[in-house]
Amino acid sequence: MAPFKKMLLKADVNKIYDEEYQREQSAKDEKFFIRPSHQRKMKNTKLFSIGMGIDLPFCIIILVLLTIGTIMMFSASYAYSYYTQGDSYYYLVRQLIFVAIGIAAMVVMSFFNYNKLHKIAPIVLGIAYFSLLLVLILPAGDGNVKRWIPMGLFNIQPSEIAKFAVILFFAHWASKYYNKMQFARYSVIPGLVIFGTIAILLYLEPHYSGIVIIAILTVLMLFIGGIQKKYLIIGFVAVAAIVGILAITGGLSYAMTRMDGWGQSLVYTDEDMWQTTWQTRNSLYAIGSGGLWGLGLGQSRQKYLYLPEPQNDFIFAIVVEELGLVGAAIILLIFALLVWRGITLSLRAKDKFGKLLGIGLTSQIGIQVVLNILVITDWLPNTGISLPFFSYGGSSLIMLLAQMGIVLSISRTANIERK
Repeated sequence: MAPFKKMLLKADVNKIYDEEYQREQSAKDEKFFIRPSHQRKMKNTKLFSIGMGIDLPFCIIILVLLTIGTIMMFSASYAYSYYTQGDSYYYLVRQLIFVAIGIAAMVVMSFFNYNKLHKIAPIVLGIAYFSLLLVLILPAGDGNVKRWIPMGLFNIQPSEIAKFAVILFFAHWASKYYNKMQFARYSVIPGLVIFGTIAILLYLEPHYSGIVIIAILTVLMLFIGGIQKKYLIIGFVAVAAIVGILAITGGLSYAMTRMDGWGQSLVYTDEDMWQTTWQTRNSLYAIGSGGLWGLGLGQSRQKYLYLPEPQNDFIFAIVVEELGLVGAAIILLIFALLVWRGITLSLRAKDKFGKLLGIGLTSQIGIQVVLNILVITDWLPNTGISLPFFSYGGSSLIMLLAQMGIVLSISRTANIERK
């Protein structure tokens, strides 16, 4: 019996050792979020440390784009601002306030445990639905559209909340049911329900560019989440059929008016069409007059009331006019670096949720940049798609910087894995 007892004792010791080892490994994997509060506080003070700090290159790229964008927003807006508000610095002052709030939100979110968003994803989606419903009962704004909830200093655009909610929810859903995403029940049906209901609410505003962006984000999140490609093809055909039916029955009348003159900005057909294509045409004039090296910072001609509201969706046309093709290419390269770095960090996240969430949030920037460039060059119809970090706007900029803070939070765990 003595040898048998020794074997049992040895087995118990090994069991205890294995359990202790597992606890140590779990503590190492989760050390940033479960470390005792006094130790975590000391470590978190090192913002850019290798082990626990945010990713320095990604942070620098964000700040560079934000600085260039703010300078170009002021350059593009001061003439229009003086004409409409009597103050050349009106938009600059407000934008600087948005920048300050946005940076504060980014810093706060960079310290936030992004895994907590895993649990509240359905709540965030519910908030998005509530805001989309609320805006419909408020008075219409310019152009008889309902897209903003007035909040005093700035207006909240529910579509910005909806973009984040869609990315967050599908990151949550796909990471939870990752091994089942190949089945339609766990991929196609949730995708159709979420996108369909949000699209209907945006259709009622109407906000068709928001529908397009959310559609692309939905497809992207389902694709990286593991949906079968055949379902995406079927979904694309179904959406095309629905759009065709709405176009035939007149359900897309607002969108069709925005498509008038698409691709004909430099072709004179009649006076009405000439006025319809005024904004896009002057955007092309600005791009063409910039040449290779540009007219110089602040030297744009089209911003002097030729290009309507140049500080908004068409700001990149002023950027090209003042900085030229070379300057515009450098800015686009910085955007590309931001997307590349964000996706790289996300792929190094410690969990599936972090990977999906980071890729989705970073890809949103790339999607909006591409769509914005296509619009100002008349490759797409004139729709309201802002340029991240450049276009004037409070809710868009603050939400965007807060989302980049989440990516920075993910980068902390990515840095831990590389250590």
